[in-house]
Amino acid sequence: MGIYEELVARGLIAQVTDEEDIKKLVNAGKAKFYIGFDPTADSLHVGHFLTLSIMKRLQMAGNTPVVLVGGGTGYIGDPSGRTDMRQMMTPEVIQHNCDCFKKQISKFIEFGEDKGIMVNNADWLLKLNYVDMLREVGPHFSVNNMLRAECYKQRLEKGLSFLEFNYMIMQSYDFYYLYKEYGCNMQFGGDDQWSNLLGGTELIRRKLGENAFAMTIPLLVKSDGKKMGKSANGAIWLDPNKTSPFEFYQYWRNVDDADVINFIKKLTFLPLEEVEKMESWQGAELNKAKEILAHELTALVHSEEDALKAEEASKALFAGGSNDENIPTTIIDPSTLSDGSILIADLVLACGLLPSKSEVRRLVQQGGLFVNDVRIGEFNHQITEEELKEGVIIRKGKKTFHKAIIK
Repeated sequence: MGIYEELVARGLIAQVTDEEDIKKLVNAGKAKFYIGFDPTADSLHVGHFLTLSIMKRLQMAGNTPVVLVGGGTGYIGDPSGRTDMRQMMTPEVIQHNCDCFKKQISKFIEFGEDKGIMVNNADWLLKLNYVDMLREVGPHFSVNNMLRAECYKQRLEKGLSFLEFNYMIMQSYDFYYLYKEYGCNMQFGGDDQWSNLLGGTELIRRKLGENAFAMTIPLLVKSDGKKMGKSANGAIWLDPNKTSPFEFYQYWRNVDDADVINFIKKLTFLPLEEVEKMESWQGAELNKAKEILAHELTALVHSEEDALKAEEASKALFAGGSNDENIPTTIIDPSTLSDGSILIADLVLACGLLPSKSEVRRLVQQGGLFVNDVRIGEFNHQITEEELKEGVIIRKGKKTFHKAIIK
């Protein structure tokens, strides 16, 4: 089985421009492909991991990845999949986020001579002259066709800024530039990027008379159709300082039964034959599958050591054990206490477990808040300084654990 057939079998291909040509190219290890990452935050998240894993698979098959960090397109903001305009970032924030991305991506992709390269589109986009750009690229884009693109269509009723309207042209120019300067013959992107990818292949055809290829990756969604990558506390980040290895492990350990095999197939590097055997698993076997999924992904994103620690801490906590050294921990400043104690609501907020006191109150009323495995029945419950010096384990619902301690 070639790498293209494996990607199809794992459900990792949504759309392609020229299937037979692409199949031959990637199976022969002749694709020099790029995927862009706009620096919208200071860390990549779970949604990016799907893309990174596909890049890694293709590189392992001999193809050459070109990682594009969007230091230039980050000035504009991609409207795809958005219901509102992205907040504009300062150049300093964009550069900081690009630097963070580079460090994280280097864990997955091997860079070096004849292996892979990383580029920043700020190096060419920020040097463009506006009038020259209009004359060079503008004649090759039909406004009528652009307005029919899915990424714009959904925004027209609520309002699409001229700034965002230029995004497709910028991304298309990236592909054109990388084709000319680096011999990049293929672009990959999320399923919602299809119109932007086609814009690039068409620009290359019109300007250079050459064929380039495009392929999209299905968005990572759960069985109910909702986008994957969010928890009650927000996005699931790849940065351990934003989402700890324990939280990352727990996120995957707690996926729905209906999703676990699909995620193992799409996200792990376990052999397909092994995954196919799991497709008949039921009941307790699905819990084992969830542990496999959580371990494999935590090891890939963080390390094997982190995965083992998270697994050990998870099993100990759910078994009522005392191994809590690897769970997320908040150090409480003694100055926040009043008369030697702190309200449970203030403690929960300090730990970032819920965003407001009204939500804490609701959780208490529903019987879903525990401290050291004891249900909290009163909203005005106090945690003493002595308890915090020992360290308390706060549990939200059945699956979210957090330690609070004064040191």
